[in-house]
Amino acid sequence: MNIPQHVAIILDGNGRWAKSKGMPRNYGHTVGAKNVETVCKAAHDIGIKYLTLYAFSTENWGRPEGEVAALMKLLESYLKNCIKTADENNMRVRVIGDTGKLSEKFQGQIRRLEEASKKNTGLNLQIAINYGSRDEMIRAMKKMYEDLDEGKIKKDEITEALFSGYLDTAELPDPDLLIRTSGEQRLSNYLLWQFAYSEFYFTDVPWPAFHKEELEQAIEAYNTRDRRFGGVKA
Repeated sequence: MNIPQHVAIILDGNGRWAKSKGMPRNYGHTVGAKNVETVCKAAHDIGIKYLTLYAFSTENWGRPEGEVAALMKLLESYLKNCIKTADENNMRVRVIGDTGKLSEKFQGQIRRLEEASKKNTGLNLQIAINYGSRDEMIRAMKKMYEDLDEGKIKKDEITEALFSGYLDTAELPDPDLLIRTSGEQRLSNYLLWQFAYSEFYFTDVPWPAFHKEELEQAIEAYNTRDRRFGGVKA
């Protein structure tokens, strides 16, 4: 079986899953956070090298204030505990998104986690926090404009590869496969540049119930695709 090198997942359905259990939305987010470790282990066992998870979008700030506060607290707690998890599992963790808009405490937690795990050689886990693809591209263009203005690059040197180097995912290969849980079939402003040649897989299973079996089903579906790039089969 052909294992995708890089899998990206939109973690959807936490609130709806909790509601189906007669529980508050925040319970779904808590169980969903715990499921990250389960799916990371499954991805590593299957042979996936890069796993990028959409945890909090730039649009999520528009949710009820109490839910946003609970999500931020949950994400901070997860990243704090993730230092130990990353060490135990030889996992490198990076956060993508506009982290400068997060609290100083949260930013410090991210720096400590990335520094502590940077030499690990197992699964590469990317967590998208305060991430939006349009925002990412605007930030990339601003950085590129600064370099143009300072003479670090020339207009004629601008290529797709150069632009990619200004994105949050500069060190990463583009995703081979996108998975979205809980039945929705849209990209929700996620990795729009990077998904140019990715395969898409949508499942009705909500994120808290998405485990190794569901991941394997997604990869089986991926293997049925006739992947072509510019008319040439991959």
